[in-house]
Amino acid sequence: MATVLSVSGSPSATSRTARLLRHLDRRLTAQGHEVIPLDVRTVPAEALLGADFRHPAIVAAAEWFERADGVVIGTPVYKAAYSGLLKALLDLLPQYALTGKTVLPLATGGTTAHVLAIDYALRPVLSSMGAAHIVPGWFTLDKDITVGADGTLTVAPGSAEALAQVVDQFSHALASRTALPAAARAHSARVA
Repeated sequence: MATVLSVSGSPSATSRTARLLRHLDRRLTAQGHEVIPLDVRTVPAEALLGADFRHPAIVAAAEWFERADGVVIGTPVYKAAYSGLLKALLDLLPQYALTGKTVLPLATGGTTAHVLAIDYALRPVLSSMGAAHIVPGWFTLDKDITVGADGTLTVAPGSAEALAQVVDQFSHALASRTALPAAARAHSARVA
């Protein structure tokens, strides 16, 4: 089906955001998509903070964005905005790195006071980067994400249902967008 880049903008190695994304990655994989996980915290700080566009990790990230049909962007919300780590990466990508992409924005946070961060902080940036289609995102409260001693993730039932719905909408939008170019290529091959 489609190639999905799943980007975690959390600076924490034990992040609920990253764990939630990897949980959702499995759902996308089960639906037939190839998922490439990217934890921005693994990109060397000197490349991000030094704005080193030629650093191999930045070049690789830009190539993953270019290759992807769809992008899932997950971030914890700090002070009513997406993470600075995510901003550092987005700032180093080409201006229109999301051109033609279907994008699913997701956020996690400690209070519902931050629920609008997706629409007022993250969505405008994604749109300015040329995203073809930004599907409705979802904000998940930290308290709805539980990590067991064995590392297993449990999402509270109401949030789990909502997340499944937005991921399925994203998957459907991806399938629709990738089917059109494939149909056009098949038609061109028959005509030629």
